[in-house]
Amino acid sequence: MDRTAVGTRLAAGTPKFPGAQYIAGELREGTAEEEFDVVDPADGSLVQRVRLASAEDVDAAVAAARQALPEWSGATPGARSEALSRLSALLAERAGDLAAVESAQTGKPIKLSTEFDVPGTVDNAAFFAGAARNLEGKAAGEYSGDHTSYVRREAVGVVGSIAPWNYPLQMAAWKILPAIAAGNTIVLKPAELTPLTSLMFAQACTDAGIPDGVVNIVTGAGRTAGEHLVSHPGVAMVSFTGSTGVGKRVAELATRTVKRTHLELGGKAPFVVFDDADLDAAVHGAVAASLINSGQDCTAATRAYVQRPLYDAFVAGVAELYGQVRLGNPYHPQTDLGPLVSHTQRDRVAGFVDRARAAGAVIVTGGEAPETGHDGTDLRPGAYYRPTLITGVGQDAEVVQSEIFGPVLVVLPFDSDDEGLRLANDTPYGLAASAWTRDVHRSLRATRDLQAGCVWINDHIPIISEMPHGGYKSSGYGKDMSQYSLDEYTQVKHVMYDTTAVVRKDWHRTIFGDR
Repeated sequence: MDRTAVGTRLAAGTPKFPGAQYIAGELREGTAEEEFDVVDPADGSLVQRVRLASAEDVDAAVAAARQALPEWSGATPGARSEALSRLSALLAERAGDLAAVESAQTGKPIKLSTEFDVPGTVDNAAFFAGAARNLEGKAAGEYSGDHTSYVRREAVGVVGSIAPWNYPLQMAAWKILPAIAAGNTIVLKPAELTPLTSLMFAQACTDAGIPDGVVNIVTGAGRTAGEHLVSHPGVAMVSFTGSTGVGKRVAELATRTVKRTHLELGGKAPFVVFDDADLDAAVHGAVAASLINSGQDCTAATRAYVQRPLYDAFVAGVAELYGQVRLGNPYHPQTDLGPLVSHTQRDRVAGFVDRARAAGAVIVTGGEAPETGHDGTDLRPGAYYRPTLITGVGQDAEVVQSEIFGPVLVVLPFDSDDEGLRLANDTPYGLAASAWTRDVHRSLRATRDLQAGCVWINDHIPIISEMPHGGYKSSGYGKDMSQYSLDEYTQVKHVMYDTTAVVRKDWHRTIFGDR
């Protein structure tokens, strides 16, 4: 593959990883027998071969995190804030290498890595540097009349986190930053497919002066390293982002040791277009929101419900713009859409489309793997799939109800506002949704009635560090980002002082003696 300057830097100057485990401040080889190939899904080339973590590696990482906990949780909020500020600056300095490695292991277009993934991670670190100094409890007060009470907010302990492969760098940041800002230590298991930028993030933490053992990475299989981490008696809390099915397994394992859990699970985001919407804005918004990261985004628009007067024009407009999207070499600065993360994932997406086609759905455009990119690149060795628009299905169709996680948008018509909102809520998921209208009353009703943790009006996808991200229903519970995420990673302790110095309290008579 003929890479641009960014790709050349990746080939010649990418940091090497002498081991895919980061424990107690150093890179190590895993001790499991299994090896795993991190592959560039754009052409199938090997990026790095890693030896996976065993249960013993997980034990070592948890031990390192437990050893580091007293010092880190006892540090002042100001000290933790300063370390996170240094981390943010280091991540910004290393932005080019982070973007190049992120694109290599995921197939993301370099413009997405450069303009979205890395800046978002830098901003997250800057945000939590400030949030670390704002871990407040309730002000002291004499609520009982003869006691003074106040609330302490304390670290939970060692956090075991599992991150997905679709946004490896950002998901590492979303897991690590609030946890350590609140004084916890952490063991993160990235996906085996995409561990490299998590390792770079952990190294940056060490270089920023965060003590050894505060941030640890174990790269291993879910059935071994993942389940051992979730079940580990030395882990006080589990945070997981991934599919709803695996999330249920994580919750089951965590329950056995009564761990706190935070689950950000699957999504099937509806995109509701009312008949007074700006049609051009809705069409452009649907294309961007359904194709971001090749559709491998749990908040991506996957189900468009369009009020009947706009339905035909919306379908035609999306189909036309889909045809203009440039698939090609991810390192080419003009490439819009890269491959899916693996051939397995590409085949999974194709299976959904093929089954819908066989059941009578209309594949308006797409529905196949491309052969050549906009830049002349031979795409056949890669895990590419064309942007795919589907109509002619009912609400109960598999492509409407199940998370596909690929560049596929299904469009259905509706008549009344009641029907549109009812259909939008008619899946097990509730992570994100959007509504498109120029009517303030319609928009207010949509924000109230749509059952999702994030609802956009006349946009779909943007997120910011100051605002929470998390789901309803089978999309899980708990929040990432924002000050609200610190609620997940802290314990609230009520402290109560007697203010009377009376030996015999009035309430004692309920236990012994008389008034």
